[in-house]
Amino acid sequence: MATTQENTARTPGLTFAPYLTREPVLLAGLFMLAVLLFLAVTGLSRMFHAQQDALGQRWFERGVTDFKAARYDSAVLEFRAALRYSRDNYLYQFNLAEALIGEKHMGEAYAYLIGLWDRQPEDGLVNRELARIAAQQGETEQALRYYHNAIYATWSQPGGADDEEAQRRETRLELIEFLLNLGAKTQAQSELIALAANTGNDSGQEAQIGELFLRAQDYEHALTAYRASLRVNRHDAAAQAGAGFAAFQLGQYEVAHRYLEAATLSDSNDSKSADLLKTTELVLQMDPFQRGISAVQRNNLVIKAFAIAGERLKACGSASPVAAAQGKQLSGAATGENSMTEGWTKLKPRISEAGLRQNPDRAEEAMDMVFNIERQTAASCGSPAGADLALILIAKRHEGN
Repeated sequence: MATTQENTARTPGLTFAPYLTREPVLLAGLFMLAVLLFLAVTGLSRMFHAQQDALGQRWFERGVTDFKAARYDSAVLEFRAALRYSRDNYLYQFNLAEALIGEKHMGEAYAYLIGLWDRQPEDGLVNRELARIAAQQGETEQALRYYHNAIYATWSQPGGADDEEAQRRETRLELIEFLLNLGAKTQAQSELIALAANTGNDSGQEAQIGELFLRAQDYEHALTAYRASLRVNRHDAAAQAGAGFAAFQLGQYEVAHRYLEAATLSDSNDSKSADLLKTTELVLQMDPFQRGISAVQRNNLVIKAFAIAGERLKACGSASPVAAAQGKQLSGAATGENSMTEGWTKLKPRISEAGLRQNPDRAEEAMDMVFNIERQTAASCGSPAGADLALILIAKRHEGN
């Protein structure tokens, strides 16, 4: 009887033991199922996002192709489609802004660009595009600020440091063009000096800087840049012509003659250099104050210059009916010309070889009259040419001496 009760008492324990061993297995199975479901969902999510990214990239590439072909309307639609699959993509937004600029939708382009600027204010490309928009809208201060930001900004270019430097150079060149178009020559000169400091030994870049310095009327730096270019490529006709023009403007006629002569030999169609060369030769030949000439040569040059000034006075006087049509301004000019005519006539008998030999100081008196005649007639009878122009340049050459 006792044995039976003992067996009965053990029966419940034997009944629940399988459940107790199956519960951990069940939990483990549920956990594994959850893990598998999580991995499946994660995989599906990744596949979905990868598909979205692929579709966005495909539309973006189509947009780039159309943008390069200047099909801006199509590019805008394709970049918008790309952004539907990747709304915050920085590159997609920037390219959409550029396409909108191509379509002349500046307001919308500006909205995208300013949003990108808020995210990355040091981005060179974004700053340059903002500068261009500001320049087109006449917002000079804003344009200058964005251009300077772009020059000193970060440039994300595949070519590394070389591409970054090239982009900075291109941006500074744009800024210089902007300043020159505004007539801000002093500011343009400052930017050009900074640009020239990072040029290296590139002949083409030096020649380009020389041309920009000419436009900024900084002839000293222009001549320096052209000389640097010619040290690398001494047969560059354009650089020779530029150097000659810069030297001419500086009154360095011996230097100008050398470069202009080389330019005309290199390019027979360069009529501008040929004309400047003729004027330069006249200045060098007609200057009575040049060094290394004898007293006889000097006196002959003074006599010749005095005669040329007299002819200019006569020609200017014969043009008075034309000038009379200009109104009251003629009266003062005509009075001055009459006074100079009287002075020239009175001095003429003493301007001879014998007269100058007896009184060498009279040569300076004669040349003072020549220079005054040429300046006065230039103001009242139009720009001089040939020997008359040469005499005015000789006068400028010796101002203050």
